[in-house]
Amino acid sequence: MSDHSYLPAWREQSLGRRLFLRVSAASAASVALVAAGCSSSTPEPVAPDPFQLTLPSGDPGLLYYAYLLAIAQATTYQKVVDAPPTDLTPAERAIFADLRDHEIVYREMLKYAIDPTGANALLPTDFAFKLTSFTLTTRAGVLAAAQQLEDLVAAAYPALLQLVTSSNPQQRTLLLKMSTVHARHAATVHDLLVPGSFANNDIVESTGTLAGQLRTKTPTEVLAALAPFFAPFVISAANLATPI
Repeated sequence: MSDHSYLPAWREQSLGRRLFLRVSAASAASVALVAAGCSSSTPEPVAPDPFQLTLPSGDPGLLYYAYLLAIAQATTYQKVVDAPPTDLTPAERAIFADLRDHEIVYREMLKYAIDPTGANALLPTDFAFKLTSFTLTTRAGVLAAAQQLEDLVAAAYPALLQLVTSSNPQQRTLLLKMSTVHARHAATVHDLLVPGSFANNDIVESTGTLAGQLRTKTPTEVLAALAPFFAPFVISAANLATPI
């Protein structure tokens, strides 16, 4: 006698295709439910990175972006005015005092545009633009730092203006005027470095359909260039649109 002769007749029959699929699906679902019910692991909440600062989208983000640029320049020029290199001429000191004054005005205007009531802390209390990468103890170092910042900001504003969508004419006019002044700042610094170089190829396109126009940089490119100065804070422009 066969060892399996005691089994009921239905156990000896092979499963039909449909029955097999139904049984297999039910078994798989049961295993999944049991596994899910037995799992004791709970996803740990991920704390936000206190050093990651993401700009808001739209015009508020653009104002924050311009505000950060003004902070960078005002901080640098304030240091030059407070401790000017001995080889910086009196006329050059006066120029840097003017640059400092302009940037302080822009910084405060933008701060007001972002938060008219002054009720919000726009940046963390330990946020600062660090000057350690600059050499501000010599005329050459001061002019090199100023050229780096002015060229960067002059290239930033044309791209910024493309992204503004506000119907507020005063806001648009303010940013446009600031753009032209920054271009003049860049030209002045270039002229201090090399007389007559105020519109050289570093800041003005020399060929193609854009010849004679300011070179431009996107917010992402500008913030990447300034990243070492804002460290350990990392500023993201991911929410901002990309200029055409």
